[in-house]
Amino acid sequence: MYTLYGKVGSGSAAVEAALLVARKPFRIVETASWEKNDAYADLLAVNPIGQIPTLVLDDGSALSESAAILIHLGTAHPDSKLLPSDMSERAQAVRGLVFIAANCYSAISIIDYPERWCQDADNDEQVQARIRAGTRARLHRHWEMFADMFTGRPYLGGENLGALDLHAVVVSKWSGSRAHLKANRPAFHETLMRIEAHPDVAPVLARNWPPDK
Repeated sequence: MYTLYGKVGSGSAAVEAALLVARKPFRIVETASWEKNDAYADLLAVNPIGQIPTLVLDDGSALSESAAILIHLGTAHPDSKLLPSDMSERAQAVRGLVFIAANCYSAISIIDYPERWCQDADNDEQVQARIRAGTRARLHRHWEMFADMFTGRPYLGGENLGALDLHAVVVSKWSGSRAHLKANRPAFHETLMRIEAHPDVAPVLARNWPPDK
């Protein structure tokens, strides 16, 4: 059984959905560096940098970085179709997963903590606001680029729901990306809505982002 360390409303939702798609048993341990509880010590014991999501594998080793976890699950469980069986299509899926991690996911931490990215900006709200605005604009541009690269239907890779869909649908929920995409890439936004409605995905998103909140 896999153990998934994560937090409601975080990137661990993509891994949670992937485990459901793969039909693999797992348990979720709720903890995070920004909301520590008793389980946080257990997370540090397997992953000293305290990242979530962290997935503990069958051999007891820990794997972090959402894209890496999704690629591992797709490779370890090929019947899940999390990654395409065709080598060329798989290469493009891996490309997309890394693109999201490098360009979209990474921008979120700058928007959330701009003072970490500019010296002496801890108490300068104007500088922080400018960093946030510039990063958000770049984030939205990156999503436009992604939407133009991955135009598959009904899902991003074609006929099957895959890891790329799960990563995209979770990370695009942040920093106004959905509203921007609905206005500027409506076909891609429709695909995201289709992914969200998938029976393996809908309950995970409802648990992580309750509709009444």
